[in-house]
Parts: sequence; structure tokens; C-alpha cells
Amino acid sequence: MERPGAAELMQKLMSVVGLRLVTESVQSGADITRADTCRPGLLLAGFERGFAADSIQILGEPELAYLGSLGAAERAAALDRLCAPTVPCVVVAGGLAAPPELVSLARKRGVPVLASDAEPSRLALDIASYLDELLAPGVAIHGTLVDVYGVGLLFTGKSGIGKSECALDLVASGHRLVADDLVHIVKTPQGHLVGSGSELIRHCMEIRGVGIIDVRAMFGIRAIRQQKRVEVEVKLTTWSDVEHYDRLGLDQEMTELFGVKIPVVVLPLVSGKNITVISEVIALNHLLKLGGVHTARQFDSRLKDLAAQRAPADTLERRDDE
Repeated sequence: MERPGAAELMQKLMSVVGLRLVTESVQSGADITRADTCRPGLLLAGFERGFAADSIQILGEPELAYLGSLGAAERAAALDRLCAPTVPCVVVAGGLAAPPELVSLARKRGVPVLASDAEPSRLALDIASYLDELLAPGVAIHGTLVDVYGVGLLFTGKSGIGKSECALDLVASGHRLVADDLVHIVKTPQGHLVGSGSELIRHCMEIRGVGIIDVRAMFGIRAIRQQKRVEVEVKLTTWSDVEHYDRLGLDQEMTELFGVKIPVVVLPLVSGKNITVISEVIALNHLLKLGGVHTARQFDSRLKDLAAQRAPADTLERRDDE
């Protein structure tokens, strides 16, 4: 998911969590850089240490009651501390009215003031839930992401190697396209990598020699997904006689993005190789490993057991020969 600009993000937030604008505009507000919100009760009382000045500030009944209990000079000082230049906005929750002094000072400082009918605790959860996804660290990768048997396979490789054609074959076999050409990947708060497509080319693919096709229109709604967890990278390469390729699968190559490691399968391409079936096998093998079944290690264990059983017999045969 592409991260919107500051003003666009504020507009999206207003629409999603039901905020109403009290001041004239959100254009002058500071950037929203963190998902957690702040209840600035201690700041209003004069304790500034640890104040999260770059968070969305939420005022509820306790904060407004405290402001109402102050004299004019003390209230002005408290609001002066609240309307800092780095504050993205102040939200008055619980259906309460924003104090006129707050609205007036916020207009002068360029801090948007908004209102919500939701209770402060509920509002804070809704805001954090929405911003967690939008503010997650992300990157755009040239590749194709397909949901194969519930496993997110990210196909990478040089341009023209056949990533889109492989994905199209998988879609025709009943699997689901997530993104083609450009995959936006973010790290979720749970530590997962989640990929999605660009808004401009979502559900579409470029097939060389054919052009742009609409996968949803051609194969139906079941052939696409909006987003998917990225679990395995399938790196498509051209075959090389001098390159060494893994034949057993004992040593799993890994790649890392935002501190999250996922397995990598290097798949050399030669004429006649069925990449679609191999991709399905990669997904199924990944599911087996998640379930504790590692075929390569089991095979290696059987070989070692067989070698250990034959060793005493070989020793006896050598002694008889002597």
C-alpha cells in the first residue's frame, strides 16, 4: 500500500474513523509519523517530560474538565503547551465541544482541531489500527506476487525473464494474483511482510507480445487478492552450466527485509521446465516445513542411518579378508 501525503493521510483518517473538522483546514498540520495517540493530561498540568508532541492528541471529558477548572492565565498556558508546532492535530472526543480558546490558538498555530463522537479509548484504538498499516515501513520491489495454495510466492528476476507469464499460468490453474510488475511490501506490527499492488495497475498484468490484460475481468474475482503475506521468494534465473544449484535442499538460502527473514528458492530456467508445477511444489513444500515435515532432512537422516548400519558389516568383511 502506497503511503499518502500528510494532508491526504489526514483526510483518509477523518473518513475512516469519523472525524469532523472544527478548524478550517488540515493542510497546515504536522506530518503524522506514529500510530499511537496521546492523552495530554500531564502536559496540561505542566509536566512536559515525555510528552509525545508528534502524536495525535485526544482530549476527553477529564482533560476538558481540568481546563475548565483553570483560571484564564493558567488555561492559556496549558493550551500554549498543547498547541506545539509538531502536533499533527488535536481531537476532541466523546461528542464534546472544543473550547473556544483552543480553537482560536490552534488556528494561529496551524494545528488542526477535529471532533469525534467516539469515546477517547475507542477512538485511540481505531486511529492506531488504521495508522499501523499506513505508517508501516515499506518498499516497492520489481516482481510478481501470487497466492499459491495460501502461500505468498514473490517471483523476482531480471526484466523479461518470465515472472508475469509464470503468474498468469498459475492464475489459469486456479491460484490468485496479488500484484504484478511492482509489489509494495510493508512490515506489519506483528512482524510479517505483506505485499499489495499499485493502485494504478491493480488486477492487471503486462504480457509481452499481448499487452495489458485485466485478470479480474478475464478470470473472475476469485483470481485476485488485494494483499498477501510474502512467505517465499522465488528467484527466476537463466540456466548456467558453471553455476552451482541446490539439489538436496538442506541448506536454505534466506533473504531479509526490514529485519524479517524469508526463504529464497533459486529456480534456473531451461526449455521445457514446467515452472507452474514447480511453483506449486515450492508452496506445498513450504507448508510441509511449517508442519514439521522437512523431506530433505529426513532423507539425509535415512542415509546416515543406512551408512551407520553398513559400517559394522564392512568392518567385519575387511577383517575376514585380512
